[in-house]
Amino acid sequence: MTARCVMVLGTTSGAGKSLIATALCRWYARQGLKVAPFKAQNMSNNARVVEGGEIGSAQYFQALAARRPPDVRMNPLLLKPESDTHSQVILLGQVSRELSEMAWRSRGPAVWPAITSALDALRAENDLVVIEGAGSPAEINLADCDMVNMRVADYADARCLLVTDIDRGGAFAHLYGTWALLDHAQRTRIDGFVLNKFRGDAALLAPGPEMLRELTGIATVAVLPMWREHGLPEEDGMFPASGVFPPLPAQEGTGESTRAGRKHIAIVAYPRISNLDEFQPLRNMPGVRLAWARNADDLAHADWVILPGSKNTSADLAWLRARGLARAIAQHAQSGGAVLGICGGLQMLGEALIDHENIDGNAPGLGLLPLVTVFERDKTVRHARTRFSALEGPWRALSGVAVSGYEIHHGRTSQHAGMAAGRAAMPDALAWQNDQGNVLGVYVHGLFEEPAVLRALFGAGAPTLDEVFEGLADFVEQHFQAGALRQLVAPGLADS
Repeated sequence: MTARCVMVLGTTSGAGKSLIATALCRWYARQGLKVAPFKAQNMSNNARVVEGGEIGSAQYFQALAARRPPDVRMNPLLLKPESDTHSQVILLGQVSRELSEMAWRSRGPAVWPAITSALDALRAENDLVVIEGAGSPAEINLADCDMVNMRVADYADARCLLVTDIDRGGAFAHLYGTWALLDHAQRTRIDGFVLNKFRGDAALLAPGPEMLRELTGIATVAVLPMWREHGLPEEDGMFPASGVFPPLPAQEGTGESTRAGRKHIAIVAYPRISNLDEFQPLRNMPGVRLAWARNADDLAHADWVILPGSKNTSADLAWLRARGLARAIAQHAQSGGAVLGICGGLQMLGEALIDHENIDGNAPGLGLLPLVTVFERDKTVRHARTRFSALEGPWRALSGVAVSGYEIHHGRTSQHAGMAAGRAAMPDALAWQNDQGNVLGVYVHGLFEEPAVLRALFGAGAPTLDEVFEGLADFVEQHFQAGALRQLVAPGLADS
């Protein structure tokens, strides 16, 4: 039996497609359907390790929301930008150098069979496939090489929702303009409009939705309120953060500074930052304030500085130096401030990057750990289950804590042969710490998604992913018109 398909399209990037697709995966799974997510092509440096390789983080979370094991068929084509004009191409979970070097518009014939084969396999195994589009289906300059929006909708015979971000303004024009730029057959696939991120009294929208229906024949089936604290990691770009930290206030009567229990964490936001989704639990943690650091002043009052993953470590190191951030990070560390480098951030903390394979580039490191990274042709993509060794300094609380995460990197890092050995912080060359204990570099992504890590560092936990998915399902159930979600999969069937 071939699964039915529901597709979530957007008028723009950032309209809310990923969040709504995730919510639908859990809502339909709660109705007793066997559900799988699908996105033909994703462009993102946020990726997860799954069976068969790596996929975009959004489809990973959608699979978990659907209560299914994530696999590479759910996102057969993943583009990981390495510069403004070049991406690493991942086909069915594995790096394809041939496709990465191919002109973008020439890839279609090479990848379309893999896309349709993956979708066919998912449809054969499930009752419903929830498909996510990308950007807008009305990018008329890309229509001839579309592999992710209406071509997929046509192939899957999908019933589609069109979502817009009303908080940006111009929502009715976005919906009408997108619909108008589709051809007649494609317009018939749109079953409902969704106004997302609305603030205020929904009654004030009238008569807009009815006028839009008169123009297009399509009903607005949901007005979703603005909900910043939904807890789902952002798929693209950076989540809102607290901004630059204020100076520490003086403790009355002592002249000493105090934070009253708060932890101020600065995440360095270099241009090719990757795997941002792993920091979502910090956003949900009481007493934690996050800020993105793009200039040296952004680190001035931080307790911790985090160097996250990077899709181009050497280029991002050059950016750090050009912005004065390299010196600010070194000064923070020299003054005893806590520094954490994850994956590419770990590589930056070492003495040097060596690239014989033309993977990333050669560069001097920040010199905060006695390490050297050599880039290798083969990419490491695997799950990691390990535990911290005995640690010192601000990371002491992690001593002995078990971690289950994942690795995605080209570099192999080892001790610098000409320097005093650093302190191994995990077995199997997965983490190191400096002698003072305040600088820690880790290859394992997903630390802050580990409840034991959160309890050790903060004495509290964040909502679990399953709680997040249940909240999303409740959200769409509350705000979609009665019967609308059931009718997408079974026309004429109303909610009981």
